[in-house]
Amino acid sequence: MRSRCYPSDTFDDEWVLIEPLLPTPACETRAGGWPEKHPWREIVDAIRYVLDTGCKWRALPKDFPPWRTCYGFMARWAAAGVIGRIRDQLRERVRRNMGRAPGAVATIIDSQSIKAAETVGKDSRGYDAAKKINGRKRHLIVDTKGLPLFVMVTPADMTDRDAAKEVLFRLRLMHPEITIVWADSAYAGQLVTWSKKYLNLTIKTVSRPKDAKGFIVLPRRWVVERSHAWVMHARRHARDYERLVQHSESLITWAAITLMTRRITQRQSKRAGQPASREVQRD
Repeated sequence: MRSRCYPSDTFDDEWVLIEPLLPTPACETRAGGWPEKHPWREIVDAIRYVLDTGCKWRALPKDFPPWRTCYGFMARWAAAGVIGRIRDQLRERVRRNMGRAPGAVATIIDSQSIKAAETVGKDSRGYDAAKKINGRKRHLIVDTKGLPLFVMVTPADMTDRDAAKEVLFRLRLMHPEITIVWADSAYAGQLVTWSKKYLNLTIKTVSRPKDAKGFIVLPRRWVVERSHAWVMHARRHARDYERLVQHSESLITWAAITLMTRRITQRQSKRAGQPASREVQRD
């Protein structure tokens, strides 16, 4: 068992939240299998370390399991939908703690263009002429508290309206309770009619006042912009390094999971009368 010494390592109360949401190990199923060689907590710590520091997978410190093992678990859990289920379960718990219903009915959508590294192929990158960025675009949907519901990564040259059709279609399948989507003026036009007709979703746009000068906080839109900033706290997301878009989406979701676990544990510590900020625990 490795010593927990990095800021990104999971606290014991965080692991209590994550462990029950992971798949059952093969050795504990009826089909059977070999016991896992490396504890899953160390796998999760390695994924969070890559997120927090922005290092290469091959540059993982030696006290973690082999980088191929950690990368393989990240990819398999993403393909199996495990990461999305963890995100949804934690988001519902955070909303309950806030006195809200588990499912959101109002959401906010926005996109963020980000530069892509040389590891990103031409087939999954593009040039955003408006932002003058060659890379990818992150389409994020959050609830009114800024908690992520869905993320999709596309080439940066894809317009918000074109990407929104796929994003909103998937959102409707995953969360049929949602009725309202707040957005900026880039999502106005035919998309509003299309969403109402085919998805029964109401898109309400929030435009910048014509006489406004400089930076101003726009209602509703600032929530999703703050969520983008939360994601960028993980240095891995300062630029897109992932060869596959699904891995980029998975790591963005991992950043959201880290945010929500720490929000839950801080609330628990506050209720118990313990300090909200804690140093890294050492074994």
